Amino acid sequence: MPDFADFTLPAFDLAEWRAAFPLAVAGIIVWSLWIYRCVLSARARPIENDFTTTTSVVVPSYHEDPDILMRCVANWRAQSPTEIIIVLDVADTEAFARLEAIGDPSIRPVLFQHAGKRSALGVGIRMATSEVLVLVDSDTQWEPGLLLAVQRPFLDPEVGGVSTQQNVYEARSSVWRRIANWMVNLRYHNYVPAMGRAGAVACVSGRTAAYRRSAVLPVLENLENEFFLGRRCIAGDDGRLTWLVLASGFTTVHQSSAKALSMFPDSFRAFVKQRVRWSRNSYRCYLTAVYKGWLWRTPFVTKVTVLQILFTPVTMGVTIGYLVFSRLELTTHGALLAGAWLLAGRGIRGFSHLYRNPQDIVLLPLLTLVVILVALPIKLYAFLTMNKQGWLTRSETTVGGEGQDQASLERRRARSTPSPAAEPTMSAAGATR
Repeated sequence: MPDFADFTLPAFDLAEWRAAFPLAVAGIIVWSLWIYRCVLSARARPIENDFTTTTSVVVPSYHEDPDILMRCVANWRAQSPTEIIIVLDVADTEAFARLEAIGDPSIRPVLFQHAGKRSALGVGIRMATSEVLVLVDSDTQWEPGLLLAVQRPFLDPEVGGVSTQQNVYEARSSVWRRIANWMVNLRYHNYVPAMGRAGAVACVSGRTAAYRRSAVLPVLENLENEFFLGRRCIAGDDGRLTWLVLASGFTTVHQSSAKALSMFPDSFRAFVKQRVRWSRNSYRCYLTAVYKGWLWRTPFVTKVTVLQILFTPVTMGVTIGYLVFSRLELTTHGALLAGAWLLAGRGIRGFSHLYRNPQDIVLLPLLTLVVILVALPIKLYAFLTMNKQGWLTRSETTVGGEGQDQASLERRRARSTPSPAAEPTMSAAGATR
């Protein structure tokens, strides 16, 4: 029989508990907000009804790879929109000729001297004649049924904008596309549906976004001519238009049954450039929303999501700094424990993606490093340079986005296709059986 007289509880170290208290409180807050959003997102459902109307697909296209553009045009055309307006740069003569050669009167290509994506959007929107505008990137295509699904929410006259469910086109063609697809999945399974359910998606992504035309026309001038700290804004059109529509009294919702696929970079260099641009856009957009008071009129879930995005470098930096400098023993055991803690946290947060793509568990260590990279150095650099305007992954001397052209897909296919010399002959194959 055990001698309970010899049993003693571990010593209670008040100083140790006080030191761990800040991290514990921060952890409780962050995880509670994450669970709150996940529950709201899980309860969100696509809007179902029989509403249809006229649709104008508006596509700003700047030096897009013609092969990619033509593939996407065929994809949009198959869903029978009322019209497809493609605003090409004046130098994109090959794409213009190929579009004209289709001979479809519903496809309306126009050559225009681009002064940024917003200027091209303005041209296309003013040409549009339909009740619903579907703004689409030139390298994005749709899953079957997107166009019908994206019209459903507009039965409600208060809906001004509709967000679509998005993923990476041929995500398995590059490790960086797989990482991007994981991050996009978390956004569209754990974050956007919660805000959409509340009627205030903070950024209706421009890769494919639908708007009520009557909600856009009154604010179009403010989209085209936004200035931030004295400089004209070039990128960030989707966030800007979202907040202009919200500030006008409309709601922005999410339609998970409308699914789009976009080209993403296949290289680390282009991946970083894209994240820098997106982070700069977010800071300009959300700081403007805070300054003008727009943010404070939105539902709680949108407020807290935007504030978390703005303060990500602070919260991530403080947490990791506290762990490293105050709680972590500088030993192999301590480093392994910290690494396991980071991987476990990221794995739990990535459950919605891993449930659908269990094979991506092997990328968990890389994803964890990328999340830290984006949250700290990239977002900090973007904050310090937020008023530096530019697209970064597209230029007047290149065709297609950096790491996003047709060649980037063909390289992958070439690597994955065995050469004739490597294929066994019939007799050799028989001999090996």
